[in-house]
Amino acid sequence: MKIRLDQLTMKFDETTAVNNLSTTINDGELVSLLGPSGCGKSTTLMLLSGLYKPTSGQIYFGNQDVTKWDAEKRGIGMVFQNYALYPHLSVLKNIMFPLKMQKVPKKEAMERAKEMADLVQIGHLLDRKPGQLSGGQQQRVAIARALVKKPNVLLLDEPLSNLDARLRLEMREEIRRIQQEVGITAVFVTHDQEEALSISDRVMLMKDGIIQQDSMPQWMYKHPENEFVASFLGNPPINLLTIVKKANGYQIGNSDQLLNVPAFTLPKEDNLDVIHIGVRPEDFFVTTNGNQTFTGKIIHIETIGRDTLIRMEIGDTTIRALVDPQHDLQVGDTCRLGVSDTNIHYFNVESGQRLHPVERSMENARETNMEEHA
Repeated sequence: MKIRLDQLTMKFDETTAVNNLSTTINDGELVSLLGPSGCGKSTTLMLLSGLYKPTSGQIYFGNQDVTKWDAEKRGIGMVFQNYALYPHLSVLKNIMFPLKMQKVPKKEAMERAKEMADLVQIGHLLDRKPGQLSGGQQQRVAIARALVKKPNVLLLDEPLSNLDARLRLEMREEIRRIQQEVGITAVFVTHDQEEALSISDRVMLMKDGIIQQDSMPQWMYKHPENEFVASFLGNPPINLLTIVKKANGYQIGNSDQLLNVPAFTLPKEDNLDVIHIGVRPEDFFVTTNGNQTFTGKIIHIETIGRDTLIRMEIGDTTIRALVDPQHDLQVGDTCRLGVSDTNIHYFNVESGQRLHPVERSMENARETNMEEHA
């Protein structure tokens, strides 16, 4: 089922939870709504479900405008954070419950429930009560119950929040497997970037009710459209540094180090005397030379499994870098880190929007061409 949201807005008194949101979710996609608490992701899910009615805008399932339809008419399957299972019913009867409400014949309901139980790999637990199950098993029951009525769309609201780290990993892989096997369109709400990036076809990252970026997970990570996207994604977080224009380059903070910054596809009147740059910790490498380098004093070293994380001071600026553990580095050492030009992200200081560098030769050619036609 294809979903289209057209200028969707939801207000609660003076608060705008969802602000003029427009997007399309293709048939069979798993799309994650990602963002911090209060960004509007759960409100968007409630609008999709029909539990909330929008202040303005339209919701389309296929070619059908369902904006004013009640939840039970939309063909929605929902999985909640707290599972919402009936404690006095067996696993089988919990899964069968939606079919009972639809007055599906008992024999058919039982067959469909067992089929869903096998799909989510709990066919051997049908006689147990929810209190006899682990958190992961309860979540599988909730997914089976949501799918048994053959919905058009599966909505998942923070479904893994109550699970421990290992179970979260297992269950997110299972949710992806089940979604692909059934071929259902799914919308997954989470504040956990790792969950969103690992299982989604697309991620919509929200802030203040507005989609900041809507793209494939790895594209979003490698090509953030603004500082918020860049800083929200990544662990350890991206390094965001201020660089200041000087006569022969851009100075890093208050240090004496300079970077060679490319030209930008921006009007001449834009003030680029100060720029923010972003470099992810894993994009640094220890070097002895290179064009784009950062030299400073190591103030902290942390080893986490296979990763070695260092913190380094450059004047009043501190950066984090993940480096090869084979390097014999010690606190107090002077270290030189290199980074590829393609791994430096540039942002406008005032708007936070991404700046798009162009080759200097192209910029010069453009200026020459404009002068010739003047």
